[in-house]
Amino acid sequence: MNTEKNVAAAATAIIGQKVRPGLEREFASWQEDLNTAAAHYPGFLGAEVSPPTPLQPDWVVVYRFDSVAHLQAWINSGTRQTYLDVGAEYFDGPATQQVLSSDTRSLDPLVTVVVTHRVPPNQVDDFLDWQQHMVQEESRFEGFRGTELFRPIEGLQEEWTTLYRYDSAEHLDAWLTSPERQTVLAEGEKFSDFRLRTIDNSFGSWFAFEGDGKEAPQPPSETRTSLAVWVGLYPTVVLLTLALSPLHMPLWIGLLVGNLLSSFIMSFVTMPYYVNPLLGRWLRPPPNEPAARTNLRGLGLVAAVMAFWAVVFYVVTVRLWTLP
Repeated sequence: MNTEKNVAAAATAIIGQKVRPGLEREFASWQEDLNTAAAHYPGFLGAEVSPPTPLQPDWVVVYRFDSVAHLQAWINSGTRQTYLDVGAEYFDGPATQQVLSSDTRSLDPLVTVVVTHRVPPNQVDDFLDWQQHMVQEESRFEGFRGTELFRPIEGLQEEWTTLYRYDSAEHLDAWLTSPERQTVLAEGEKFSDFRLRTIDNSFGSWFAFEGDGKEAPQPPSETRTSLAVWVGLYPTVVLLTLALSPLHMPLWIGLLVGNLLSSFIMSFVTMPYYVNPLLGRWLRPPPNEPAARTNLRGLGLVAAVMAFWAVVFYVVTVRLWTLP
């Protein structure tokens, strides 16, 4: 699910949750309701859900708010606690949570690792020196794409959080299992109380979910993405064309303005409130649903929706109104 409202976030919470086997569908439905409730809180920018994959054993939920205060209000709200009480029957153990007080949307669509450390105040300088050495070593490995360090947030999170990214699971594994990393870890033995989570998708863009491909081969994600964009782009462009046609702008100006407006509408309206809810089950199928059934249902829905829009716009532009 992606309930995106903006492309940037001042505060992001990454929550990992193991789900009891056989209850994945119920959990996904419950999580969708919880995200809908979050959308009514001040400062809400988006909520995204990623199901387990071979690299990512937990369900991962990302909340984005425009400030730490607004994120904290949601995290500590009675509404969320009520939902957590109801959803407890789906949980296989306690959840984990990391909070980042800056934008994470710049992350590449690669493999992201989230590491959290508890650092005593009198050891912060040593920790920062050790982290710098860690970055120097990991940056020498093939596929390394960058790292970010986030300080604790008073009243919300006591841990230091580090994000680092590689371009593939293979390159990440080479670093995680390397003698160089073991040497650096040994040097920072007093900081060995940490948690590490690997997330094999990016949290950003129009699509916040992908099929994990574990059950059976599925169409390439690029194919689904292209078709989903088509479903949103066609009605957006036609409606914009109809709306702008009375202005009688020259072609080059009309396209300039139309492309700008369609980009904003696609990002803030069409994709989060029309395409993703409509095609969510196809773009992010339940892990226990056969791939063939998912693909057939998704392609059938795409065909039906596009046929509907084609008929509507034929009637509007040919039978009811002819463009100037």
